[in-house]
Amino acid sequence: MAEITDQLIVAKENGVGSIKLDNQARRNAMTFEMWRDLPIVLEDFMADDDVRVVVLSGAGGKAFCAGADISQFEKNRSGEEATAIYNEAVSKASISLAELQKPTIAKIEGFCIGGGLGIALCCDLRIANDVSSYAVPAAKLGLGYGHEGLKRLVDVVGPSTAKEIFFTARQFTAHEALGMGLINRVVSRAMLNSYVDDYTTRIAENAPLTIHAAKTVIHELVMPGGPDEALCQKVVDDCFASEDYQEGRRAFMEKRKPQFKRR
Repeated sequence: MAEITDQLIVAKENGVGSIKLDNQARRNAMTFEMWRDLPIVLEDFMADDDVRVVVLSGAGGKAFCAGADISQFEKNRSGEEATAIYNEAVSKASISLAELQKPTIAKIEGFCIGGGLGIALCCDLRIANDVSSYAVPAAKLGLGYGHEGLKRLVDVVGPSTAKEIFFTARQFTAHEALGMGLINRVVSRAMLNSYVDDYTTRIAENAPLTIHAAKTVIHELVMPGGPDEALCQKVVDDCFASEDYQEGRRAFMEKRKPQFKRR
């Protein structure tokens, strides 16, 4: 993997690729360098068959991510060209995460604000502690949001709740976010790490081609214009043609845990 910023702490262990956002002085707000280098990390995870699931979190335990690092805006968004470069990095990072062909989990502690919530919405699952909080304060700053980010929010919570989040610009508690469908699970601070570890273990032990097929088909089902039926059929056919399918059947008959190889 190419050299990346030290504000992304990257590790691989037991089938899990982990990325910690580490800009703790600014509640893990995303710097340009973090946006720029996130796709590099994800590309490396995608190429590694030993990585079965990806977990994104914030360092320090007080924040997942508080959005973009506004202290960099004078330098990185001061002119038309600089703004275009910055926006392209943000878009590429978001798309890379949203379209990663492996399951992704946002492990959320504390603040999940603005662009930080946008990053969490790019993940397949969002598991949070009970003191986490959520907001999109764009209306307090006069910012405009593009259709990509808004579509992800609407796809998760629906149009009416998306309007509530944007119109009020207020912070929502973890339990409010759970009720909205914004996050999948809320657990205590003491239980968050073990709960996510349990989920990653379960996912890593399951058949990766089946998970890939499910993720692909679900993504296609919510695409405008309807699904690519040929693609949907192909990923399903790939499962049945795989060695993993044979292994799953044998393991079931032999009453043992299957050893899937992603082939």
